[in-house]
Amino acid sequence: MSTQTGETILNRKLFRGRALQQLLAFASLIGLIVFFSLASSNFLQWSNISGVLLSTTVIGILALGTTLVIITGGIDLSIGTGMTLNSVMTGIFIVHMGLPIVLGVLGGILTGACMGLFSGFSVSILKIPPFIATLAMMMVAKGLALVISGASPIYFSDIPGFDKIALGSIIPGVPLPNGILIFFLMVIIGGVLLSKTIVGRYTFSIGSNEEATRLSGINVNRWKMIIYTISGAFTGIAGVIMASRLNSAQPALGMGYELEAIAAVVIGGTSLSGGRGSIVGTMIGALIMSVLTNGLRIMSIPQEWQTVVIGFVIIFAVYIDVLRKGKSA
Repeated sequence: MSTQTGETILNRKLFRGRALQQLLAFASLIGLIVFFSLASSNFLQWSNISGVLLSTTVIGILALGTTLVIITGGIDLSIGTGMTLNSVMTGIFIVHMGLPIVLGVLGGILTGACMGLFSGFSVSILKIPPFIATLAMMMVAKGLALVISGASPIYFSDIPGFDKIALGSIIPGVPLPNGILIFFLMVIIGGVLLSKTIVGRYTFSIGSNEEATRLSGINVNRWKMIIYTISGAFTGIAGVIMASRLNSAQPALGMGYELEAIAAVVIGGTSLSGGRGSIVGTMIGALIMSVLTNGLRIMSIPQEWQTVVIGFVIIFAVYIDVLRKGKSA
């Protein structure tokens, strides 16, 4: 059997495995919706469905960006506090410096991209393990958010239209907040990046076999930095959406968001060992996390028990990934 034929068979197996994982994730999402619908008549009300979708935007956009990083075999623990720092910087640019909303938003997104670039530099050039590099960046972002804001929220109350970024509606007659539309737009952009561009090809190549990719003449260090920078830009967008939803930048927020985002990525079929994943799967995983949180809240489950359940979901998601890795070995 030729090498090309062997690669074709392997690609088909990977495609089928990814499709099966997405199907299982989608079936789990439908199962949760059915269960919570039977448990509470309020679950399927449009106001609640809209709330679920809106709550998915931040975790979902964070997850979309970190999907690229995880496919390379890396990890980014800084996306939660990084989102907060980006929110704070957006507030600094717009409220304190008086910049127009567009420039302030671009500044917040650029802050996220710069954070991603620094993380990518630490991982690829300084050769610091991704876990340690991004853990350090998580602490740096948390500290900077508090220092820059003076540990006080920055309010956008006097900035007309800022809250409309996430909560307004550009479609007449359709009560669908802009934040939801932005999330789905990011899904499309992420999907195109991963499946139709050289960024996606190198992302999968690095995650599948980094050394072979390097030996083939590809500048792995440069592409890792690019991938982390793109992920940071997604984090910046999530920060702007969060600030718009709250109409304020809250410097104490952020911790824990990274775990929910990573869980969404893994639930969607992306392997923590790298080389496999999809944007559609991540979107489904993010919806599962939001539906689960919302359903538990509607059932009046105490907050502390909600945290326990989500913790077990994360363990289960990682365990499934371990089983997938074992079967593919």
